[in-house]
Amino acid sequence: MTVLGDAHADDPENRASLMAAYEAADAPVTLQLGDLGHYDLPTPTYFVAGNNEDLDVVDALREGDDPDVEGVSNLILVASRAFEIGDLKLAGLSGNYAPTQYEKSREELVGARRRHFVESEVEAAMGLHDVDVFLAHEAPHGVLHTDGYDVGCRPMDRILSELEPDLCLVGHHHQHAEGSFGDTRVVCLAPVTESYYSLDPDTLGLERTETPEPNEAER
Repeated sequence: MTVLGDAHADDPENRASLMAAYEAADAPVTLQLGDLGHYDLPTPTYFVAGNNEDLDVVDALREGDDPDVEGVSNLILVASRAFEIGDLKLAGLSGNYAPTQYEKSREELVGARRRHFVESEVEAAMGLHDVDVFLAHEAPHGVLHTDGYDVGCRPMDRILSELEPDLCLVGHHHQHAEGSFGDTRVVCLAPVTESYYSLDPDTLGLERTETPEPNEAER
C-alpha cells in the first residue's frame, strides 16, 4: 500500500504532484497523514485530518464514512477508530494539538479551531486494541527536533505508551525522520511534492521513492 505525507493539494501544483504520486505508486490502498487539501481521490485512502483542511469536509466525514459531499470520493477519515485492511489493523488520531483547546469537547470547537483534536478523542484512541499501525499528524517526543526543539506532543506520547503499535506514521513537519518511542518505530514523512512511500503490510517495511514530475495533464 502507498503512504503519503502532507499534500496541501488545494494548490494546483501540489495537486498535480499528489496525482503523480498516486499514479506512480499504483497501489490499491493509500494511507495519508493530513494536510491533504484535495478529496476526490483515485483509490481508497485512509487519512488523518491535519491542521490545513476543508473543515466542512472533515466534519462531514466525522458524521459518516460515505458523506454525500460534492468533490469527495474514496476517502475514509481515521479519527480515534480502528480499521482492518486484510490482516493489518490501522488506527489514528485526526487533528493537531492546541493546549488551550485540548480539554474542550468537540462541540465547543468552532471555526478554524475545529482543526484540533481534544482529550476525549485521545482517550478513545487509547481504548483501542491490537493496533499494528497508528497514523497521526502530530509526532511523539524523541523523534524529530527543529532548531533544537523537540516537536513531539504529550497526547501522542500517551497514545503510543498505551497502544504500543509496531509502527507510527506522522505528517505535519514536512521532513523525513525516523526514530522510536518505546518499542514503536516512528517515521515522519516528507511531503508528497518530494516523496511517496510504499508499505509492506506483512513486514511493515517502508520504502521511500522520489515523486515524479507531474505530466501536463495532471497540472
